[in-house]
Amino acid sequence: MLIAIFVVALVTLLLSAFGGSGTPSQAPVPASASRLLPAGPPTPEIVARLGVLRIQLPVSQSRVTAIGYQGGTDGALALAPLGRQANEGLLRRLVHKIVGGSSGSPRWYQLPGGQGPATSAIDVGAPAATDVYSPVDGTIVSIGDVMLNGRTYGSRVDIQPTGAPSYVVSVTHVRVDPSLSVGAPVTAAGSKLGSIVDFTHAERQALARYTNDSGNHVVIEVHTSATLSLG
Repeated sequence: MLIAIFVVALVTLLLSAFGGSGTPSQAPVPASASRLLPAGPPTPEIVARLGVLRIQLPVSQSRVTAIGYQGGTDGALALAPLGRQANEGLLRRLVHKIVGGSSGSPRWYQLPGGQGPATSAIDVGAPAATDVYSPVDGTIVSIGDVMLNGRTYGSRVDIQPTGAPSYVVSVTHVRVDPSLSVGAPVTAAGSKLGSIVDFTHAERQALARYTNDSGNHVVIEVHTSATLSLG
């Protein structure tokens, strides 16, 4: 009996080594073609707050490369980010573990630069040409060109939020959709504003440090209505 078991084991070993298992090998599955198609609007997701104002994600979650905060333009107001800062220092991490702190998603990064408070501009990273949707419910109050070094790089879209009319939400780094006009109503995560402009040749983008690309993004700031009108 022991000899028979040994023979069966030996034959099995030889078949495995030289004959193969008989199971056909599978070729790598190609990437889904749907990734090359327009992603459509994002699922409603709040990323920042300012009092009663809620800022929603302006691009599809499937296109987001990273989210960063930095100082905004003159007069931009500090926002309260939701989620967790991914690049906070060791001391702050220890404090948050002891006393508790923000957690969960979305993860965001603190970026250098800007004039205003450190969280007064949201950079939502996504590839150039990604569709951009309104981050708030409201009305378009102005559309203007963004000039840099004498060249036009997309537009700035100003929205007066329905629930917080004393503020104006500004969206930049956007190539405006031709159908968009001043006075038009928009809905958060539902109304398309345009698409992300390629800033690769315009400036070195701080968000690129945390993405696998050049760091293209859409920028969101909040100003008071009076401050914006004076500017």
